[in-house]
Amino acid sequence: MGKRRVIRLLIYCLILLGLLTGCFRGQDDHGLNPKKPVSLEIWHYYNGPLKMIFDNLIMKFNETVGLEKGIIIDAFSQGNVDDLERKVLKAVINMADSEQTPDMFAAYPDTAYLVDQLGHLVDLEDYLSPDEIEQYIASYIEEGRLNVNGGLKIFPIAKATEVMMVNKTDWDKFAEVNDVKLEDLETWEGLAKTAEKYYQWTDSLTPTPNDGKAFFGRDAMTNYIIVGSKQLGKEIFSVEDGQVSLNIDPTIMRRLWDSFYIPYVNGYYNAVGKFRSEDVKIGEIIALVCSTSGIGYFPDRVITDHNQYDIESVTLPLPNFEDTAPYAVQQGAGMAVLKSSKTQEYACVEFLKWFTGKERNIEFAIKSGYMPVKKESNQIQVIEEYAANSSDEIITNRLQNSLPSIAKQLQSYELYTSKPFDKGTEVRNVIGSNLIDKAKIDRAEVISLINQGYSRQEAVGRFTTDENFNRWLREFTRALEDILYE
Repeated sequence: MGKRRVIRLLIYCLILLGLLTGCFRGQDDHGLNPKKPVSLEIWHYYNGPLKMIFDNLIMKFNETVGLEKGIIIDAFSQGNVDDLERKVLKAVINMADSEQTPDMFAAYPDTAYLVDQLGHLVDLEDYLSPDEIEQYIASYIEEGRLNVNGGLKIFPIAKATEVMMVNKTDWDKFAEVNDVKLEDLETWEGLAKTAEKYYQWTDSLTPTPNDGKAFFGRDAMTNYIIVGSKQLGKEIFSVEDGQVSLNIDPTIMRRLWDSFYIPYVNGYYNAVGKFRSEDVKIGEIIALVCSTSGIGYFPDRVITDHNQYDIESVTLPLPNFEDTAPYAVQQGAGMAVLKSSKTQEYACVEFLKWFTGKERNIEFAIKSGYMPVKKESNQIQVIEEYAANSSDEIITNRLQNSLPSIAKQLQSYELYTSKPFDKGTEVRNVIGSNLIDKAKIDRAEVISLINQGYSRQEAVGRFTTDENFNRWLREFTRALEDILYE
């Protein structure tokens, strides 16, 4: 009897040992150990207030979940988006003067596509269950699938779109004595007409002829061309099975030209500084289109050579073309994880899942002008409730201006982003600079001709011809073909 009890006890011990070993093996499979934490490095392009917000959340992770699981995150800004892309590409191809590769980096699709082509990106679905993926907005997940072979290569952490912002203080002065209303700014055509009225009105305020002020400026001309083409009926380039096709439709391009170039050479639009918020600050324009992530940079004071005054702002939905369904860009970098050890890769995904948790992602989104990425978080009533319970002045001030317009776009606009492809960054750079560069050059020539004694109508008339448009379209098309088909 005693022997049986001993044998039974041994069996129980073996079973218990097996169970415990199984438990520990589950943890050991990922290699995380709080006593020997794994250190991860993130590269990003955040600066200023956005960097502070990101750093604070990383500190919170390190002090809580990271401490519990054995994960330490270090984050480093690499400058702007272009600086980050350049450093990442140098690192992954082991250039002699490059830094050691990070564990993950903030990635736009074009950059991630190049790194993935080199075989360096982790398929995040290896560490996410279907139920976990289902929690995220489908279009954000789809954007992270870079090629026909499948696989999720970019983890969505926050997304942005574009809105219009207006210096309401100067708008009210203009609207008081002119037949204009904010609803006129809902379309590109209405915006151009309103800008013409503003130029004429400001010109009339001084004895000097032809010194009217520009009304509007736009950040990210790439979005204007790409999203505008889609909205008007045809993608400017389509990607299928990794192959890109260029689709230049003259009718669509003419409408884009008429709604931007023509107002620009007339002096109704302008672009002076690096961003249009800078132009509002120095009194060059009073309205702009910018990313929602740029809302916080809209100035609260205008400073000119002769005057300084405080201003209020109003945020409006992005203009669209008349008689078309409304479209807006879906943009914003996600996080790409570089291949390393299974432990490091798993730890990266654990951090990203934590970062996109409901309250944390809402906090990051609201403070930075982005939109949360999970279905449960990306609801206006949820965001408003969170903001109402917050004592954070940054949150309160941002919501006051931006939430209604962002809410309208989420409810009624289709968000669009094009698929990445080889040489995509070069192509988008041409699209973003070609038309605006020509508009600036030609506007300067108009001013020169007026100073030489030509009438304003004669000077502008030299550039608003069919021949000028056709010449530009040929040069624009050739510039894109030279990149894509060389």
